[in-house]
Amino acid sequence: MDLIIKGKGRAVKMAIVTLLGRGHLLIEDVPGVGKTTLAFTLARATNCSFQRVQFTSDLLPTDIIGVSIYNPENREFEFKPGPVFANIVLADEINRTNPKTQSALLQAMNERRVSVERKTYTLPEPFMVIATQNPIEYQGTFPLPESQLDRFMMHIKLGYPTPEYEKQAVLEQSSFELLEHLEPVITGEEILRMQKEVDNVRVDESLLDYLMAIITETRRNDRVRLGASTRGAQFLLKAAKANAYYEGRDYVVPDDIKEPAPLVLGHRIILKARTYISDAERVVEEILEKIPVPV
Repeated sequence: MDLIIKGKGRAVKMAIVTLLGRGHLLIEDVPGVGKTTLAFTLARATNCSFQRVQFTSDLLPTDIIGVSIYNPENREFEFKPGPVFANIVLADEINRTNPKTQSALLQAMNERRVSVERKTYTLPEPFMVIATQNPIEYQGTFPLPESQLDRFMMHIKLGYPTPEYEKQAVLEQSSFELLEHLEPVITGEEILRMQKEVDNVRVDESLLDYLMAIITETRRNDRVRLGASTRGAQFLLKAAKANAYYEGRDYVVPDDIKEPAPLVLGHRIILKARTYISDAERVVEEILEKIPVPV
């Protein structure tokens, strides 16, 4: 992946950690810095089914979940699955559609199943939603509601590349041309096996207390109006285990909690002053500096 997403090693790592932790990923930044390319690369590197949905203002919930169509031959309605029935779903520019359509992904992301006309359909495993969004101040965008943001394990930003890597990107062929020749390096069955191994990564009681101290401080901090939820604590623990597994360990160390914490908690806390998610991430970083690390 580093051959295509140059100079963004941490973002690539966190995307993989999110997949290993059975989470969903939200990538936010200005157009043209590689958000969609990162999502495509992760999908192509896995031998899994993949669907891309381009979110627009006229997109309907049925365009994502699917629709029941009447079959005159057997005189019954038949459900035609939508693009959400794939292992990896790319929700491109998710905040360009209205909240009603955005909410069509809520049950899928939380329960890995969808309900249509009193029937429940299970989604394939592994299942991951990778959503990209432009900053909310861009024209024609709708801010994601807090309930939607809370379903994403991590929120990352790519940022502009360094001059060195940007020069290479300008001179070389486009990333999507390189993607056409990218071969899968892992299967869906192997991903499921690794996700189960992540669940078995050990966490010492002192580290669990350390994690909960971070969560509690987000609720007590003077700059925070609404702290991290219990789901945020669960996601941080999953991310810590996945980070440890990525580093080749079967046990969690403090850095496994500290590294993903701003990306897991930043979009879950609401500051008293109306600011951007990046400001909330800096508050989480300040909290990490404040709380003693268990020895």
